[in-house]
Amino acid sequence: MAVSVAPLRDEAVSLLQALLRLDTVNPPGNETEAAELVRGFLEEAGVACELYARVPERANLVARIHGRGEGPSLLLLSHTDTVVADPAEWSVDPWSGELRDGCVWGRGALDMKGHAAAAAVTMAVLAREGFEPAGDLVFAATADEEVGQDYGLSWLCREHPDAVRTDYCVNEGGGDWVLVDGQPVYLCSTAEKMSAPFRLRVHGRSGHASMPGIADNALVRAARLVERLADFSPPPRLTPETEAFFTALGSVPAPAALAESVAGLPPDVRAMVEPMLGTTVSPTMISASQRVNVVPGLCELVCDCRLLPGDSPADVEPALRQYLGADGYDLEWVEAVGGTRSPLETPLWEAIEAFVAAEEPRACVAPVVSAGFTDSHFLREAFGTVAYGFFPMRAMEPELAARLVHSADERIAVDDLELGTRFLLHVARTLGG
Repeated sequence: MAVSVAPLRDEAVSLLQALLRLDTVNPPGNETEAAELVRGFLEEAGVACELYARVPERANLVARIHGRGEGPSLLLLSHTDTVVADPAEWSVDPWSGELRDGCVWGRGALDMKGHAAAAAVTMAVLAREGFEPAGDLVFAATADEEVGQDYGLSWLCREHPDAVRTDYCVNEGGGDWVLVDGQPVYLCSTAEKMSAPFRLRVHGRSGHASMPGIADNALVRAARLVERLADFSPPPRLTPETEAFFTALGSVPAPAALAESVAGLPPDVRAMVEPMLGTTVSPTMISASQRVNVVPGLCELVCDCRLLPGDSPADVEPALRQYLGADGYDLEWVEAVGGTRSPLETPLWEAIEAFVAAEEPRACVAPVVSAGFTDSHFLREAFGTVAYGFFPMRAMEPELAARLVHSADERIAVDDLELGTRFLLHVARTLGG
């Protein structure tokens, strides 16, 4: 059943504006007020809703349209917390939800209250139609994605698994529209890298700073390691996702020509593809002496490290140690989360391709590995859910959108909000039909 575009746009814009006017910066989050706002909107449309909260002020909303038990279940996943915003850096009030220049402005418009509003409107539209899917259609607006202190989806998967256990999931992390050799391409995130930061404890010998020659400055030793880490670049390699990405563009380069092929991509596409080819390391935090007149005998350096799906810290550590040399430091892995993938040949992938073909016949869909973190890995690990990140955007250039996420003047184009809502309606009807 077709839905008139104008009311769809208006409803999505109105709900998004209301969400943006709620300050859900994490910490502290206070996502309950957002969950209650969306619950009121959905219950008015006849959608069954439940709030699940580890603590009262940090509720997760789960809404459900019950299915016939004859097909796969689908989760439309979003989160309602945001990162911080400094009003002095913005052109508008970050919590105004202002409509200006064809965009809705506010902290979280792109990440990811816009997606949440579109998914809620999708549920409301289908409920008003009396839609009865083959399998359950679930919508979750969760807490605590931005910080991850176990108030959101991780907690739900463990403590209330039946609330969010589904066969398929559509989440954030993809949908960018790019142009490669004249070919329009929509990027769909089907996997994500493992976040595996590590700590280097660099050893020297302390001493009085007025006589540096009698000491062995651990901070200076660490500086040399920082320079080496900045240049760490293991040989690029293909994964199932990158092979499928290049196949969608026309041909898969030979391993020896992989770096050259990537270098020939447009800069915005190359920036997305390069992290898909191997381990990345970024030194981000350092601490040494706590006194200006003391040469440090110990310096601690923390590095952000992202591994390809299927890799582990144990796989990467030998190459790191060989590159850095073996002496003068201890290497300790801090944590390792994520690093999951979903298969590509699925009914959900086919539904995404069908939507893109109908919207833009010349365009294709290509899989990517997300360099960042999403909550999709909790579902893959807990239930084997096929989870993709896809919310199509073509009105706003991907370079601009990337700069606005977690930055000042975040905003979403109304055209993209409407496009994303129509996509979610298409997926729900296709898988639930």
